[in-house]
Amino acid sequence: MLRAAELIEGFEPGWVIADMAYDADHFHEAIERTGAESVIKPRHNRVEVRTLHQAIYKQRNLIERFFSKLKHFRRVATRYDKLLANFMGFVTIAAIAVTIRG
Repeated sequence: MLRAAELIEGFEPGWVIADMAYDADHFHEAIERTGAESVIKPRHNRVEVRTLHQAIYKQRNLIERFFSKLKHFRRVATRYDKLLANFMGFVTIAAIAVTIRG
């Protein structure tokens, strides 16, 4: 969890959408340093409850379902390709196929 801030380094996002597992003060601070808004559902035991942009958080579901569909491609799920270029090429093809199927 302490390395979660590394995931957004080098990006300038408008929002960072994540689930409850990423609801930590240090991660919220890292998001604020990038100038983005954190859209992370607060944990139930949080003392300082942060606001949540519900409309944007709902979009997380679409992203989760998209990645679930990508994992149906065995070659992506098991990463048979050792070279990053080959793997990313097949991920791109799988993403196109998922998008076309709807």
